[in-house]
Amino acid sequence: MPFRPLVVLLVSFVLSVGAGRLLADEKPASDEKPAATEAQAEKAARPELADDAEYYELFKVFADTVDQVERNYVKDVSRRELMEAAIRGVLSKLDPYSNYIGPHDISRFKDAVENQFTGIGIQVDVRRGFLTVVSPIVGSPAYRAGLRAGDVITEIEGKSTEGINIDEAVSRLKGQAGTTVNITVLHPAASESEKVVVTREVIQMETVRGDRHDDNDQWNFMLDHPRKLGYVRIVSFGRDTPRDLKKALDQLKKQDLRGLILDLRFNPGGLLTAAIEVADMFLTEGEIVSTSGRNSPKRSWSAHRLDTFEGFPMAVLVNRHSASASEIVSASLQDHHRAIVIGERTWGKGSVQNVIEMDGGKSILKLTTANYLRPNGHNIHRDENAKESDEWGVKPDEGYEIKLDETERYQLQLYRRDRDILSARPQKEASPTKDDPVSETEKKPTEKPAEAKAPFVDRQLQKAIDYLTSELAKVQ
Repeated sequence: MPFRPLVVLLVSFVLSVGAGRLLADEKPASDEKPAATEAQAEKAARPELADDAEYYELFKVFADTVDQVERNYVKDVSRRELMEAAIRGVLSKLDPYSNYIGPHDISRFKDAVENQFTGIGIQVDVRRGFLTVVSPIVGSPAYRAGLRAGDVITEIEGKSTEGINIDEAVSRLKGQAGTTVNITVLHPAASESEKVVVTREVIQMETVRGDRHDDNDQWNFMLDHPRKLGYVRIVSFGRDTPRDLKKALDQLKKQDLRGLILDLRFNPGGLLTAAIEVADMFLTEGEIVSTSGRNSPKRSWSAHRLDTFEGFPMAVLVNRHSASASEIVSASLQDHHRAIVIGERTWGKGSVQNVIEMDGGKSILKLTTANYLRPNGHNIHRDENAKESDEWGVKPDEGYEIKLDETERYQLQLYRRDRDILSARPQKEASPTKDDPVSETEKKPTEKPAEAKAPFVDRQLQKAIDYLTSELAKVQ
């Protein structure tokens, strides 16, 4: 029974802590009253003692349960698995945003927070059974090696990728910075594959994007050159988001920016500090956001005039998938009348998670400790039982609500994804071969030409353009 001493030690510790507290709190008994009556009177006067007693009893039940599982369950279960399951069980009674990140997932969690990973810098997908490059990341090792959208990776380290799934592909392509990976690539319209050696690096994900890439594969942030309307899309809020946004705005300012569209649709949030810095870029004064919690002091962050981008109208695009940090930015700009909000009501994720290192840094506890409040004092967070009529999230300004159905929302995602993809590099003319997976296309009847599909129209974006155009007309 190797686990028994641990359980006994755990229970002994709990009981000793409880006994220590009771001894510290107890008073000398009177000669006129029995000890039991004195204890009962003490509990009646101080109900927290009864709560503590129940807590220790429940702790004993937990320890006994773990002991029984360890000794008598039909299969062997590791102690870490049991304890981590218990921790997740406790957190499951809280909100969806409080969770435990164990040793196996901590690296991925930190990569997500930092918006970075170690690899060769490509987005991949499995298409028609083949591992296909969706798009390289500009400046990444894969980009410098000449990989482009549509390339098929047929081998990784000499092993075929036929039938591979995404998780396995990513696992084989990722690795420590400085190490190399050998891949075999078949370019579109090429008759022969090419072997490429790529050195892995730490890849920083772009969080600030424009409408499309220019001829130099850089983001073009000017949406409408004649009217000088800029477009900046923030896909998440990371440490480098404020810096990259300032670069985009400086670039637009040099091009005589007259109106700006800030697209926060599908933005799940990110770092509070990044959201505050972004909002501060457009506000000269006033509160940006405040937090309030049960055991955390109320805090407030305000804007500063220094380095503010002003003197032009703004429209902020949001939808039901805009959450957290994106709601902080849109709410602050709306409350201070710096921008109008267009689109759909946001998600309503206005809670603050405190990241607490556990087990000597091997694991992390992400615990909700407070809620965000927008500058007007209203709540952002949507509680579990919240109604549509309740105050939560960020609503579009009156007259600027543009709802999309599921089909249109999916088309919008495809439209934006296609505009994010770097165009394939020119290739020599080559005759397609039977074994070329890229040149193989489904045969379509020739007697009836396919009807041309109408181009997708982003109604929310168009509404923003109409608003800015009307605002600029007022000052002409």
